[in-house]
Amino acid sequence: MTEFADNSILVLLDTLPDGALAKSSAGLLGGATALGTPVALLAGNPTELVAAVQNAADLGAVHVLLADTAAASKLSVTTVDALEAASRLVNPQAVLISNSVEGRDVAGRFAVRASTGILVDAVDVARDDQGIIAKHSVFGGEFLVESALTYGMPVITVRHGAIEARAEAKPLQRKDLDLSASENRAADVISFEAAEVNTSRPELRGAARVVSGGRGLGSAEKFELVGQLADELGAAVGASRAAVDAGYVPYSYQVGQTGVSVSPQLYIALGISGAIQHKAGMQTAKTIVAVNQDADAPIFDVADFAVVGDLFSVIPQTIEALQAKKAES
Repeated sequence: MTEFADNSILVLLDTLPDGALAKSSAGLLGGATALGTPVALLAGNPTELVAAVQNAADLGAVHVLLADTAAASKLSVTTVDALEAASRLVNPQAVLISNSVEGRDVAGRFAVRASTGILVDAVDVARDDQGIIAKHSVFGGEFLVESALTYGMPVITVRHGAIEARAEAKPLQRKDLDLSASENRAADVISFEAAEVNTSRPELRGAARVVSGGRGLGSAEKFELVGQLADELGAAVGASRAAVDAGYVPYSYQVGQTGVSVSPQLYIALGISGAIQHKAGMQTAKTIVAVNQDADAPIFDVADFAVVGDLFSVIPQTIEALQAKKAES
């Protein structure tokens, strides 16, 4: 019989349609290690998750639980069933889940079933003398606050890319869960079709580097300059709401309170004024570089490096310097 540590932290890992682990997995397991003993849960088709199970151990999971939900068609409910079964087995001190669309749905449903509290969009997790706490960037990134439950097991959703800690690899200890589907009502998934994305750039959510453009680019054609710099840096491309509303790029590029929240190692803002809604989605980046002609632009309030100048002069020179550096190496 598998024995789990008293300080076990249950971590639900997202998987991609091809069965690979989502990029959020490393941060989740790294955060769990800072709290206790990480136990990973994967839900899906076991034949498609063989590599993911091993990868979870490589990322620091002491135990890896696998729930076979391949035959299920109910949206989110079967994953919640698996999480409920895993929680009964492990008796964790906390549950960590990615703050993805699917993760937030599962976290809310599970918290209701478990009659416990949920702490959302954490940028870090820690333990103090009284128990487990979550840290959040709130009010447009103006404040960093801590939250905790007065009793019970916290369910915490963690922002992509926010936790830098990484766990050491562990030998694989796999256990298959006996799962009984609940009768809870839910939407049925009749079919789905994966969207084809023809790009070599990293996905915006969870990217280590992001280059974003704003209305200061002036047009969709000139916005291509953002992509050129991003390609030199191996970065994802983002945009402010103003750039999206102006039709420069699709909504999927939008960074901010009503778009994607990112927490990369490097965030470069080009021609972005820095409205509070935009800062709310990127202010937790480790290093922020802003280029803007307006010396009083609010984006400079959060920038680590500020360049006051014409981006159409600054960025081409930057690209040339990066290309020259690559040619030397």
